[in-house]
Amino acid sequence: MMAQVAFQGEHGAYSEQAVLIRQGHGARTQPCRTLREVFGSVMQGRADLGVIPAENSIEGSVNETYDLLLEFPLRICGEIKLRIEHCLLALPETAFEQLRVVYSHPQALAQCARYLSTLNVETEPTYDTAGSAKMIRERSLGDAGAIASGYAGNLYGLKVLQRNIEDFADNFTRFFVIGQREMSRTGVDKTTIAFGTRHAAGSLYKALGELAKRGINLTRIESRPLRTTPWEYSFFLDFEGHASDPLCAEALSGLKQNTTFLRVFGSYPRSG
Repeated sequence: MMAQVAFQGEHGAYSEQAVLIRQGHGARTQPCRTLREVFGSVMQGRADLGVIPAENSIEGSVNETYDLLLEFPLRICGEIKLRIEHCLLALPETAFEQLRVVYSHPQALAQCARYLSTLNVETEPTYDTAGSAKMIRERSLGDAGAIASGYAGNLYGLKVLQRNIEDFADNFTRFFVIGQREMSRTGVDKTTIAFGTRHAAGSLYKALGELAKRGINLTRIESRPLRTTPWEYSFFLDFEGHASDPLCAEALSGLKQNTTFLRVFGSYPRSG
């Protein structure tokens, strides 16, 4: 039986499109209102996997995702990169000049800010792009538009007033696939970790040196405040290779000696 995959948002959300890319159009999808609900659903076995947004190439990281990764003992077992193509959607009978308000997720509104500034409309944030489209259909909002995908527009019977309204054409979102099991080595892997450092000169330098001196390519680094301790930070890293590769295993062992904590979220095949 095909895996049940949880995602945040309504049917038609970009996260669901990411699920369909990975699992195919016969995928069993489970919409969740919040990212925390996605994590909880996987933890409690209501879903086999979850797909969660990690970062957008324009707006940066989804901070809640990284906070939840530290909170829940789940594994990252894949990544998906999705080209984000925003559409301005409305009811079939709504004319462009009738629009008074545009609804969408805050990140989608931000990604279309330049375009929206050319319209004489108010913007209202909602919890989901596809949820905005669904709301317009269910409430018959004749003076409202939604920023969502063309896929969501088809799903809720809305028309496309304008396509590709994002401010930058190279707009991609990277999603993590989360689950309970570790992935085997494929030879084209990436590993995601988090660690903390001591308040001492050169602590971060020494930690990163464990990767550098072994020629391991670091592809991403970001800091996040630790919510449990004021002015303490965790560092999130992606690097090429599988945690079981000899050099990577050596680097992780060295990191344990130079950090206050180390979490290996998982090794998984790199997305093309």
